[in-house]
Amino acid sequence: MIYAVRSGYLMTYVNDEAGREQVLGFHLPGELVGLDAIYPNRHQCNAVALDTATACTLPCTDIATLAARVPGLQKQMFRLLSRELAAAQARAGDSTAEERIAGFLTGLSDRLAARGYSAQRFRLVMLRRNIANYLRLTPETVSRVFKRFQDEEIIEVDRRDIRLLNFERLVEMAGCMPG
Repeated sequence: MIYAVRSGYLMTYVNDEAGREQVLGFHLPGELVGLDAIYPNRHQCNAVALDTATACTLPCTDIATLAARVPGLQKQMFRLLSRELAAAQARAGDSTAEERIAGFLTGLSDRLAARGYSAQRFRLVMLRRNIANYLRLTPETVSRVFKRFQDEEIIEVDRRDIRLLNFERLVEMAGCMPG
């Protein structure tokens, strides 16, 4: 099954052999979760709602059949898979904490804007430790970088509420980090 998020936020993660959690992604309304089930025909990760969320189920076989008939859907599926691969490769690279966090914030902003939400003000429904885990950083590093960005008037932080004050500077800092 593939799931289309209708409302709320979902987080995907895996547990390694030692039981440690590794966050794979945060999914917004309109995004698909479960693309990992296409091969080997079973889910490799878990998903949890970060707030009240709903999703529609889409059987993989139905999507494959429909994608074969509708070239636009097939193209969109390839784009989604490619985006996930690029983001995973970028997170695995040798980027600074500032680059990773700037990429995360600009990417989230872009994704929210594409869905008609504010690109400048939003609430981080995920915990900082989840953001840190996703970006392969420590929670303390995420807090320090958020504080530094706030001191430099790049962002404004009020608990989980974020306001992007200098989006251009964030994009510049992110470099080639996809969101």
